[in-house]
Amino acid sequence: MSSTKPNDSQPRVAYYCMEYGLDPSFRIYSGGLGILAGDFLKAARDGGYPLVGVGVLWQQGYGEQRVSPDGNVSPLFKTYKHPAVKDTGVRVKVRVRQRPVTCRVWSCTAFGNVPLYLLDTNLPENGPNAAITDRLYSGDAAHRIEQEIVLGCGGYLALRALKIPVDVHHFNEGHAVFAGLEILRRQLASGLSFDRAIAATRRQVVFTTHTPVPAGNEQHPLALLREVGALDGLTRAQAVAIGGSPFNMTAAALRLARAANAVAELHGVVAVKMWAHLRRAAPIHPITNAVHVGTWVDPRILAAAHRPAALWDAHQANKRALIQLIAKRTGVRLDPSRLLIGFSRRAASYKRWDLVFSDRRRLDALLKQRRIQFVFSGKAHPNDSGGRAMIERVIAIGERYPNAMAFLPNYDMTIGAALTRGADVWLNSPRRPNEASGTSGMKAAINGVLNLSTLDGWWPEACQHGVNGWQYGDGLELDPPEKQDRHDARELARVLLTQVVPTYYDNHAGWVAMMRASIESTRTRFCADRMLADYYRTLYTVA
Repeated sequence: MSSTKPNDSQPRVAYYCMEYGLDPSFRIYSGGLGILAGDFLKAARDGGYPLVGVGVLWQQGYGEQRVSPDGNVSPLFKTYKHPAVKDTGVRVKVRVRQRPVTCRVWSCTAFGNVPLYLLDTNLPENGPNAAITDRLYSGDAAHRIEQEIVLGCGGYLALRALKIPVDVHHFNEGHAVFAGLEILRRQLASGLSFDRAIAATRRQVVFTTHTPVPAGNEQHPLALLREVGALDGLTRAQAVAIGGSPFNMTAAALRLARAANAVAELHGVVAVKMWAHLRRAAPIHPITNAVHVGTWVDPRILAAAHRPAALWDAHQANKRALIQLIAKRTGVRLDPSRLLIGFSRRAASYKRWDLVFSDRRRLDALLKQRRIQFVFSGKAHPNDSGGRAMIERVIAIGERYPNAMAFLPNYDMTIGAALTRGADVWLNSPRRPNEASGTSGMKAAINGVLNLSTLDGWWPEACQHGVNGWQYGDGLELDPPEKQDRHDARELARVLLTQVVPTYYDNHAGWVAMMRASIESTRTRFCADRMLADYYRTLYTVA
């Protein structure tokens, strides 16, 4: 736990992110990145830190999830009203395809957060460009670049127009890297050489990387970036020196930042190795993600943490509330006396939603005997047919076990809070080391829900096997991936059947003791207060 405290001498920070999860009613987020950003702004407000957020006001958000009667999953888009935002009256112009595009600047402080400034292009004067900010993470590569120009260049210009002093520009993922190019262009225009302009830019920029898979880091052909206007004012040689060819957004951010961070200790090891080939890149420090306790943790659970009977009663109340929510939304009626396993996250292949169903013979018996129950929830990227197919497979499996398995469609913050409070076990199945951090398991752990996870993301830092949860897979990383999947599936079945299920049904006192250990081992270490203090101590403050 850092002892850093906010004061008048702290650096003034602008935090840029493509999405923010602040409240279920405010649909400008898709998943974990946005939830982290929302928690970040709330913790900054709680601690009195001099920080503001910069983002985009998405007119149609990320899209709702539609599940047809035959189990097919598809996105549904509609325009939202956003009563939580106020027009600042400020307008800034960015250049897209050699034409000016006006960005309106909104502010939001409605959810216990520091000021968040959001840009949109939904103005009649913009013509076709009014649609740039319609949907989060939609469209082709050119449209994505246009959106990132609004976030980065537009965000930087908005802060200047609002006369908000900034010492540090923090890019949460590479989406905002064009703000760094905007700063660089201004340094060049002042007469500095390229190397001196880079150095001057780096003094103002820090960066957080989240993606531990090389192929998952966004990159674009230089010709496309030039066509859209992202590289205006830079020569080809200068663009290559910053981002390479093709232009890699993460590499560019690392070269434009004075310091960077990964989002867990294991991810730090992976990220340092992944980017070791970059010359003149920022050093990467591990700062593990965390969660805003006031948003995600039931205060009754914390109050009862040292009273076993009260703790169990509080958890059972949350479990009944979750079961009622499931019944209302799906018609599936689960049993509050039976072990309930929760699983909720983005539908990406490495997260292996259906790993737990690999040993169908033994699982069949447990499900049919009603010894275990499952609830799944989550969304796929609108353009990810593989992710949608994975969800559809889980829904199809669930149809074989009526009233023992449920899928909650249209995942949002409301469902996330209910699941991480009301499940008994939080299942996590990422293929190590592909999970950068993950925060849903933290929310579950601080609520007394026991984690059952591979040793990936944040869990290697927290896991005390058999004390505050369980691990499976032994931290092995095997090639090819199918070999690792078979190994992890066997270990998951073994731990579930020989340790988790028997403890729940045959050792109630032991189970509640594990709940208490889970809460006490995570409530301080993985709270957003600690995270903000670490950012100020490690990333924002220059010694």
